Amino acid sequence: MKDTYAATLDYLYSQLPMYQREGQSAYKENLTNIRVLCAALDHPQERFPSIHLAGTNGKGSTAHLLSAVLQAHGYRTGLHTSPHYRDFRERIKVDGELIPPQAVVGFVEDHRSLFERLQPSFFEISVALAFHHFAQEDVDVAIIETGLGGRLDSTNILNPQLSIITNISWDHQHLLGNTLPLIAGEKAGIIKAGVPVVVGEYQPEIAPVFEAKARELQSRLTFASRHYRVVETDTSAVQHTTYRTWRGTEPYLNDLVVNLRGPFQPRNLATLLGALEALEKLEMYQFEEISLRYALRHLRRLTNYQGRWQVLSESPLTITDSAHNEEGLRLVLAALNDLAPRGLHLVLGMVQDKDLSQILPLFPPAARYYFARPAVPRGLVADELRDRAATYGLRGDSYPSVVEAWRAARVAAGEEEVIFIGGSTFVVAEVI
Repeated sequence: MKDTYAATLDYLYSQLPMYQREGQSAYKENLTNIRVLCAALDHPQERFPSIHLAGTNGKGSTAHLLSAVLQAHGYRTGLHTSPHYRDFRERIKVDGELIPPQAVVGFVEDHRSLFERLQPSFFEISVALAFHHFAQEDVDVAIIETGLGGRLDSTNILNPQLSIITNISWDHQHLLGNTLPLIAGEKAGIIKAGVPVVVGEYQPEIAPVFEAKARELQSRLTFASRHYRVVETDTSAVQHTTYRTWRGTEPYLNDLVVNLRGPFQPRNLATLLGALEALEKLEMYQFEEISLRYALRHLRRLTNYQGRWQVLSESPLTITDSAHNEEGLRLVLAALNDLAPRGLHLVLGMVQDKDLSQILPLFPPAARYYFARPAVPRGLVADELRDRAATYGLRGDSYPSVVEAWRAARVAAGEEEVIFIGGSTFVVAEVI
């Protein structure tokens, strides 16, 4: 089966346009193919309840938080996220278990002639497979994360019980628009008639976009950050963070231990709490504090969560994170600064279509840099990244691979210094 699975992945990667590897040329700006695919599969997306999730930052973390809570309450939970780090199967989980290799192989074998006739994108096939698998597994609910945008995303043929939009920031402007309201408009495309929607962050510049869309579709709209406040109270543990929360002005959950670290998690937790309240209002879900606390304390084990503020080593402290846009990197770099390391070593790689003029000025000139090209066709050549970084006062050497760059950083870093590895999802994939 291992060889057959490898051959199936080779077919998917080599024959189908894949945004993760190729960029804009693989992006399909309509829902035609996914509708035809799902019709051929007898509309599997209609055979399970779903929660649809979009946003610029925090989608993956929020989706995993929600999955853990639902799992801990006994709901058989499907989870679709993207991109994957090492194994395609990371995209499709049921109760934290990756889709079996034989399910991937069988799906492709059964429908290969359809794929060759339609010429769908890699993402369209992965979404169709996720819907098919969740229907076959008879899940109680599936959490479906969009890929890019929302309105034209292949996942947007769902009619979910709840829509969630985490936040809006700059990313993929060449596809989604060059203003925040335009990007918000694309994300707001997942809002459905009469379906409640939770927006994680209230952002004055773009809130009217969501308010107008929700009003048009008669969807109950909640901004989670206006109802919930989350504050870190203890960050001394390597793998956990403790929080205090408020609902409105009233204390809500004190000493809430979460199996996550990172500067973005308070926002994601507020979004989660808003989503749980919205789900309870549907009168189909009930949540208890004891199970909620258990879910958050054991999140990584329950959901197979990885790649965000992940600690690879404690001496020297080595952290990797897949933040790759302006807001995400700004938060990560602020958190690294808060660690107040005696020295900071940054292993950095990026993709060719990234606007370096927005990204590189965020990085600290005082750090030592190790530049590498991610091992994908879209990867930016390390020497080019090094030269562009130098124009912003960021100094370091280039290396043939991410692993070799990390090795050099480990040799150079003292025990009380910090190594950070990031800049792209593909960089993270090579070290976790």
